[in-house]
Amino acid sequence: MTHSAPFLAPRPTPANPRQILSAQDLAQLNQRSNWAGGLHFLGHLGVLGVSGYLWAAAPLGLAIPALGLYGVSLAMMFCAMHECCHRTAFANPRLNDIAAWLAGLLSFYNSTFYRRYHKWHHRYTQIPGKDPELGDPKPTTWGTYLGQLTGIPWWIGKVRGHSRVALGQLEDCFFLPESAYGEVVHSVRWQLGVYGAVTAIAVLLGHPWFLVTYWFLPLAVGQPLLRFVLLAEHTGCPQEDNPLTNTRTTLTLWPLRWLMWNMPFHAEHHLYPSIPFQSLPQTHAQLQTYFDRVESGYIQVNRSITATFQGIPEAKQ
Repeated sequence: MTHSAPFLAPRPTPANPRQILSAQDLAQLNQRSNWAGGLHFLGHLGVLGVSGYLWAAAPLGLAIPALGLYGVSLAMMFCAMHECCHRTAFANPRLNDIAAWLAGLLSFYNSTFYRRYHKWHHRYTQIPGKDPELGDPKPTTWGTYLGQLTGIPWWIGKVRGHSRVALGQLEDCFFLPESAYGEVVHSVRWQLGVYGAVTAIAVLLGHPWFLVTYWFLPLAVGQPLLRFVLLAEHTGCPQEDNPLTNTRTTLTLWPLRWLMWNMPFHAEHHLYPSIPFQSLPQTHAQLQTYFDRVESGYIQVNRSITATFQGIPEAKQ
């Protein structure tokens, strides 16, 4: 069991881990807010706008670090989409769906597809053959680890996946009910259409490399950090149906936690996915001693992951 300092002894848990919180406590934590979601989403877009402008217009010495922030903020739009796909970012379901689709457009995900995919991930977390996330193998060597950090496998998977869905090839998507096929295909086609329309307009205005310069390149720059933090969520956790052991919470600095919409509190999120992002720090304070894995940083988690690779000597203590 790993916990951050100071050490807190684990407390006994009920037979059903999801009954740790009382109904009254859960009802209080479950309060959703259009204001909280709106301010956070606008703030995230604001970081994108300022850093993107600096990348486009600032001198090289400022433009390069701006590109880094812009790219990371763009990649972390995945976290905004994730929260909105749970329909917990806003109290209004329609606002959640609109923001999720926009965040997916920016981060090269499709929220309509991802909502169904992610629902199965929560229902069958770490259960082989049922959790769709286990279809993407975790790294077991330095080669596969570094390859995943580049984001290249992710780009290949997204291009192939979006293309297959746009063509209606959904036979392998066991998590999609047939009743959702039309909606998902329609959503992905619209998304690809937006990319095409932006490219066409940019070409007509004399900026043929606009999408590459202000979307593809920055998103590629931001992907390694997103891959780095997402590896911490379940890698190395037991493949069992126990939310107290199959998911990891990683404590990190506030700016990264803010860009990630509090996703580092991932064990809390999996135990109670109905709790909105703004309540997860408070939830962590109440639940941290129940979890098997609460790590003190993403570097530490990734060091523990790579320490399991064969042929790599353990670091001296």
